[in-house]
Amino acid sequence: MTTALITHADCLRHETPTGHPEQVARLEHVLHALEPLALRRVGAPLAAEDDILRIHPIDHLRGLRDALPQAGFAKIDGDTFLSPGSLDAAFRAAGAMVRAVDMVLSGEVDNAFAAIRPPGHHAESETAMGFCLFGNAALAAKHALDHHGLKRVAVVDFDVHHGNGTQDLLWDEPRALVITSQQMPLWPGTGRVDEDGAYGQILNMPLPPDSDGAAMRSAYAEQAFPRLRAFKPELIIISAGFDAHRDDPLANLNWSTEDFAWLTAELCSLAAALCAGRIVSTLEGGYDLNALAQATRAHVEELIKAAP
Repeated sequence: MTTALITHADCLRHETPTGHPEQVARLEHVLHALEPLALRRVGAPLAAEDDILRIHPIDHLRGLRDALPQAGFAKIDGDTFLSPGSLDAAFRAAGAMVRAVDMVLSGEVDNAFAAIRPPGHHAESETAMGFCLFGNAALAAKHALDHHGLKRVAVVDFDVHHGNGTQDLLWDEPRALVITSQQMPLWPGTGRVDEDGAYGQILNMPLPPDSDGAAMRSAYAEQAFPRLRAFKPELIIISAGFDAHRDDPLANLNWSTEDFAWLTAELCSLAAALCAGRIVSTLEGGYDLNALAQATRAHVEELIKAAP
């Protein structure tokens, strides 16, 4: 058994204007950092339209198709852009998560990491935003629940920005436990403790600016891990954003690479106890290229260690 790395060159064809933080070089640095590791490398398929429609209405998809430029860029909100290759990249990103869930739940691999872009956790039901077009983590959760028949799936999001999209898409889903840590105050401004879902199944853990990895470790140990144990998920999905790193330019939670490794190892240990080690992880944020590469590698190395 092993860890799968699921990606596709189409994800490099989603281009953004010069100087934009969510740039092609992010994925290039991640793939270079993962190149020496012993991984089962899998090409991401294009998601089927029905996969996207599990979480987004058809009007959302039509709107993106109508906005797709033939050349240059189309701006669809304050910081989210489309280029000619963006929808192919987004369908590959969503398809990577579908494939990852299928591989892990079939026992083909122990766990999987989707090295994809655009990211997904800010995309709400009918709104692309925050660099995100489709809600990849939420889509994976719904695929596991509806297609594979799981009864309980957990999503853990440690990106520095609140996963407002994942929260929106799974707000009314009692079979999904959503746990998110995020800097607050910080864009997008959501993620308060009292945002707890239609069934109390969402746990927000806001962390103050200029806190550090010790504050994160305490929050997870005292709040997140007990909720996971009580929920007993059959699959854990990770929204792995690395912009809480101390070197990231967009926030200031000041985590170290070792903090990301610790958190991943703890989640792997819980997965081993609760759901036969079944984890699917997807790349979200992280905008200092070197910190992103180092932290992603540390994250994937812990997934590999957890695959017997």
